[in-house]
Amino acid sequence: MSSPTSILEDQSKLSLADRTFFKLESFLNLMGGVIIFMLVFLATTNALGRWLFDLPISGYIDWVEQSMAFMAFLGIAYTKREGGHIRMDMLVSRLHGRRLWLVELFSSVVMLIITVALIYGSYLHFLRSYTLGDSSLDIDLPTWPAKLVVPFALTILALRIMLQIWGYSRAAFENNNQPVAVPLIEDAAAVAAKEAEALIKPDLQGDK
Repeated sequence: MSSPTSILEDQSKLSLADRTFFKLESFLNLMGGVIIFMLVFLATTNALGRWLFDLPISGYIDWVEQSMAFMAFLGIAYTKREGGHIRMDMLVSRLHGRRLWLVELFSSVVMLIITVALIYGSYLHFLRSYTLGDSSLDIDLPTWPAKLVVPFALTILALRIMLQIWGYSRAAFENNNQPVAVPLIEDAAAVAAKEAEALIKPDLQGDK
């Protein structure tokens, strides 16, 4: 499951690196959202053109296929930083303190190894596509940009995982219950308090 999380900050080098890198992750996530918006606009235009003028957009399917990689991968590091990925936390939620951070550290190291392997394989896939001049079936749209975004986005994810490994290692060493730069699972009371605060703030601004 995906549980609400929070990220703590302080003046340490780890927190500074986390906040700085988060700006890049936020930008890439925004670009993914822009591509989704453009795809919705493209789909609407294609439907209206086919319905009103019997004139669909040439290569519509090709454009949709190529955009899927950007939509799926550009926000992956952002999601990892925010703890928004789907995970099974029945065991982890019962752990606390150093034991919790050691388990998180172990899982992050395993995830980093898998991610590096995926970077290597996806880069070879991109290189083969670029070398052979691979293109789509309808309008001969080059496929290498969509294949390049996969190893690029996974590299950003790998750097984020490294930052979290740093954070979990520090938390385990210090036995800190409130570490920085790692997603902390919030309990129901904290989630309810944040939701109440979000509802109250607009009312207070309106009263002013």
